[in-house]
Amino acid sequence: MTATEQAPATRTDAAHHESPATIYATRQERFTRERDALDKRWNRVANLRLLAFLVAAACGVWAVRAGSPPLTGLALFLFIGYLVLVRHHAQLGAARRRAEERRAINEEATWRLERAWSRLPLRSIFRVEPQHPYAGDLDIFGPASLFHLLYPGGTIRGETTLRDWLLGFAAPTVVRKRQAAVAELAPRIELRDDLQGAGRLAEGPSPNPEPFLRWAEGEPWLTQRPAIVWAARLSPLLFWATLILWLTGVVTFPLWFCFFVGNLLLGFGLNGQLSPRLVRLMEQEGAFQHYAGSFAVLDGVAFATPLLARLGGELGAKGVSAYGQMRRLERLCRLIIPPSALSNAIMQIFFLWNVHVLVALESWQRVAGRQARRWLAILGEIEALAALAGLAHAQPTWIFPEIDPAARSFEATALGHPLLDDRGRVANGVQVGPPGSFLLVTGSNMSGKSTLLRAIGANGVLAGAGGPVCADALRLPPVALWTSMRIQDSLAQGVSYYMAELRRLKAVVDGARAAGSADGTLPLYLLDEILQGTNTTERQIAARRIIAHLVRQGAIGAVSTHDLNLADAAELATTARPIHFTEQFTSGPEGPTMTFDYLARPGIATSTNALRLMEIVGLDLADDDER
Repeated sequence: MTATEQAPATRTDAAHHESPATIYATRQERFTRERDALDKRWNRVANLRLLAFLVAAACGVWAVRAGSPPLTGLALFLFIGYLVLVRHHAQLGAARRRAEERRAINEEATWRLERAWSRLPLRSIFRVEPQHPYAGDLDIFGPASLFHLLYPGGTIRGETTLRDWLLGFAAPTVVRKRQAAVAELAPRIELRDDLQGAGRLAEGPSPNPEPFLRWAEGEPWLTQRPAIVWAARLSPLLFWATLILWLTGVVTFPLWFCFFVGNLLLGFGLNGQLSPRLVRLMEQEGAFQHYAGSFAVLDGVAFATPLLARLGGELGAKGVSAYGQMRRLERLCRLIIPPSALSNAIMQIFFLWNVHVLVALESWQRVAGRQARRWLAILGEIEALAALAGLAHAQPTWIFPEIDPAARSFEATALGHPLLDDRGRVANGVQVGPPGSFLLVTGSNMSGKSTLLRAIGANGVLAGAGGPVCADALRLPPVALWTSMRIQDSLAQGVSYYMAELRRLKAVVDGARAAGSADGTLPLYLLDEILQGTNTTERQIAARRIIAHLVRQGAIGAVSTHDLNLADAAELATTARPIHFTEQFTSGPEGPTMTFDYLARPGIATSTNALRLMEIVGLDLADDDER
């Protein structure tokens, strides 16, 4: 492993002379000014464009009535000026939109930094699969989720790549390469904004590339019939040549009519094969534009870390540029004339236009078609890395964890929940493992037990994806993560809460068995207040059996519970590593109040707060018991 493949242990970026919040605010102001200046120019050019058209039209009418060649020339000159202004107006409009998108990107970066979830648009198309080992419990998708925090923008390939990374733990060597790439991209805010902006500037939602890829990877149809191709090339050429010779009197026999008939026969004979193919490609033109804009951002960009250098190199391998080829394909698709257009029939009769267009498209298909899927995969990977780099840039005090196959514990210093903002987050040191033990988390209601478990899980997910984690230090082995936290019953399926939780716990146990048999992967389970749907006695017995079984399987994990005597049984007494959270009560003129510091302490909790909470909310019914 080279030095550049290992990301630094801490992420205090030397390039950050200013805080991320200041950087985003400054950039937002810059692009706001740029957008407003372009808007003023756009309006001025709009007025000039209208004026040029009206003056050109007036000069044209005057020239026709007066029969004046100078006025005709002036009208033509003004009309050309009008066309130039139309083009310039469109360019200003595109530049204004780019400035607005960059302003919005930096505004959203501020909202991400503040965890202002209600302001931050939720563009993710992904939803939680209930059967997934941890996605539903750890807020991977949906509002106020990891994906909401990281959302890469850009293309659907970037979104699906990041989704897949968050749903599975990569191998340690892969994680280290991603960490180095993320560290390189973190300070390159212009590149990251341009890449995200390119996807957002494309019209409509990010298109599904599969229909395009099926065509690109398919076999050409027309170019495998060279006789038809040569006939289509020669027949229009001979038609025009013989027509010109006949019109100029060089030849007296109308030979051109024979080639005209040939054009008709070829055009209408091939139409059933050509039109469907061209229409399908024409419908995918938006996809070409979408991806071409993103490839334009990466074209010619130099990277230092091995992963990014390899990915960037593949976009221009063997002299075939992904950006150049996608642009070429886009231009070729614009040559397709819709079948319903009158010009389609004219161009077919006189030029066999569709044949030549399809030949050019199939030439692209042979040269670049089979590389297109890999290009899109690379684009998605770079976009996913850029999304993780955005988090690293926004949180410069976060670190890249050490993924060590020799580690037997999840060991963190100052671990916090990544979805909480910096002001509201409380960090704790935590160790889960080694095998043969489990972390027992006790404490009163609302004291922080569930948040700690989710902090362990969410940071584990970020670590496995190759991103930074919310901690001062984190060392862990490759893990297979399973959780049981948010159980829901199902009226539609006739499943009670207790049965739903039993099914989930069985999945956790089965997952631990499967992961335990894989080399180098350690099962990690997080169980929050399990088996609440049954009586206390049976709950304790069943919970002890499940935890003891997971410990015997060699899994590591954390269990939160209100049952303060859960670990009293002999099978758990020697394996539990207890920590607890507590609360502080104060009395005031308006009654008792309760506060939390959310700091984990060693040992079993010594206090409860359910009755005090009833009193605080005005549900103190002690007097009823006395009566």
